Amino acid sequence: MNLRDLRYLVAVAEHRHFGRAAEACFVSQPTLSTQLKKLERELGVELVERQPGQAVLTDAGRQVVERAQLILAEVDTIRGIARRAKDPESGTVRMGLFPTLGPYLLPHVVPAIHERFPKLELLLVEEKTEVLLHKLRDGQLDVAVLALPVPAEHLHEELLFDEDFLLAVHRDHPLAALPEPVDLGVLDDAPVLLLEEGHCLREQALAVCQLAGAAERSDFRATSLETLRQMVASDVGVTLLPELAVQPPVPASEHVRVRRFRDPVPRRRIAMFWRPTSSYRDLLPEVAQIIRTAVPSGYVHPLAPDVDATIETIEAIEARTA
Repeated sequence: MNLRDLRYLVAVAEHRHFGRAAEACFVSQPTLSTQLKKLERELGVELVERQPGQAVLTDAGRQVVERAQLILAEVDTIRGIARRAKDPESGTVRMGLFPTLGPYLLPHVVPAIHERFPKLELLLVEEKTEVLLHKLRDGQLDVAVLALPVPAEHLHEELLFDEDFLLAVHRDHPLAALPEPVDLGVLDDAPVLLLEEGHCLREQALAVCQLAGAAERSDFRATSLETLRQMVASDVGVTLLPELAVQPPVPASEHVRVRRFRDPVPRRRIAMFWRPTSSYRDLLPEVAQIIRTAVPSGYVHPLAPDVDATIETIEAIEARTA
């Protein structure tokens, strides 16, 4: 039994005719018929009823065809893996992003990635940071875009950009009338709305709020940035939003006003992570560079080499408020 004979049998099952099946397989009808007879002798069972003008599968033939189709599909998958290993630009990259970044970053970078790698298939997975790290280490993802700091032992880290946090308030809130930039101290005793547990943005925003003397509104925790935005629009409280979440193509809310902070500005640092042994390890640095250049420069900041933006900001705030 060989793969060629299984393909012949599947072709007969699809076309119900030896002549048309032979044409589809680019062989002569006698060749196809002879090979199927050899297969039947090997298995010791009739697979096809040969009737005038048509071919009908026997019950055994139908069962064999079902398995043959699965086998041939797996063979095609294996060949695809080998082909993509030789040419990563025609492969499938599974990229993970966390929910407070993915919807706002992707509109800027996906078109640029597709333009540079037209044959590359980009599969996007949106999960919380902990889940993405597990999937990345387990081989279910090829790369993950995360906010520092993360426990990334044995993973390659490629820094991308720094993103500011902005203060979001209702348009009638007293803070909305303040001239920009505002001091972080305006958050003192303010009821700040935050995300639920498990979101990295919650931990980052909570650290800033604690330094500024702000209090989390403990009776409400949102599941998404859009929920936070709607609660601010309803004048329930104020919140911190990352820069990309308030820029086009995200539509502006007529009830929400954003204010930039005075230096030192609270911000988060975004980086890409992948396994050093990944078959895409030579491709991913270029993907990282595409992301750096595709995001509008007015929305993010150049990286300060060898400096953790989150730590730098928090230390500076502590020094100023001491």
